Amino acid sequence: MKSINLAAIDLNLLVAFEALLEQRSVTKAAEKLQIGQPAMSAALNRLRILFADDLFMRMGRQMQPTQKAQEIAPNILAVLQQIRHTITSSQAFNPAASDRDFAIGSSDYTSFVIVPPLLEFGRQNAPSINFHMIGFEKDNVSDLLEQGVIDVAMGVFPNPPRHTKCEPIFEERFVGIARQGHPALKDGTMSLEAFTHLSHVLTTLRRDRTGAIDKALQEQNLQRRIALTTPHMLVLPFAIASSDFVASVPSRIALNLAKACDLSIFELPIKTKPWVVSMFWSVLSDRDEANQWLRDAIKKSSQKI
Repeated sequence: MKSINLAAIDLNLLVAFEALLEQRSVTKAAEKLQIGQPAMSAALNRLRILFADDLFMRMGRQMQPTQKAQEIAPNILAVLQQIRHTITSSQAFNPAASDRDFAIGSSDYTSFVIVPPLLEFGRQNAPSINFHMIGFEKDNVSDLLEQGVIDVAMGVFPNPPRHTKCEPIFEERFVGIARQGHPALKDGTMSLEAFTHLSHVLTTLRRDRTGAIDKALQEQNLQRRIALTTPHMLVLPFAIASSDFVASVPSRIALNLAKACDLSIFELPIKTKPWVVSMFWSVLSDRDEANQWLRDAIKKSSQKI
């Protein structure tokens, strides 16, 4: 079959064909498309050349479609309908009626914090939308966003990923957790001396044994013993509840862990800097209505934590 060079064809001719088929009049078709009658007559002549057929012939007061026109009409109308549907659907995202799947790049911690209010927000505003929380390596987040593997990423990034935009969603700080009745807790507080001499649990996705607390201690020429490192957040509360180990964790997760495993929360005896958790998205999806809705949903959900 001979290949057709679409670049050499004015696709507006298909719109003219549709108008002629509907109006059965060059004059009325021109009025429908808001063009002059000479322009519509010229479009009809070009259509005739393109399809090597008269397509429409005057019979009485109307232009009647030829056999060829009737044969090609269903495909042309279907193509135009599909184009209109594609343009309309890309311009208007209706979360209440959408069943779209959203992929969110998230750590164990940010998922723990965001998922409950996000699910509730979705239940109230977009009951058929699905969320997929996906772990990621920070070095790969740019590629994941550009390739559309994830729609949004959440986390702490000192150096924002390339070709992304970001927005802060909440501020966080460290607090300590220990089992109820821990001997080092005096009226809900812990001395710096006791803190540095205790065994600590560190939750980290990396393979090192140094966290923000260690850096703060080093500034005072102090150090602590990391007795356990784990990438699994679920291990943490049970390890603390069944031992004299302590841990330094984000305040929002401490509140939930304390309720679940009957733990005590205490202010750290060393000053640490708060940090900001942000969401990131590709510049390629910055104006996409669906992505904008997702970012707004995350932002509103973060206000409830």
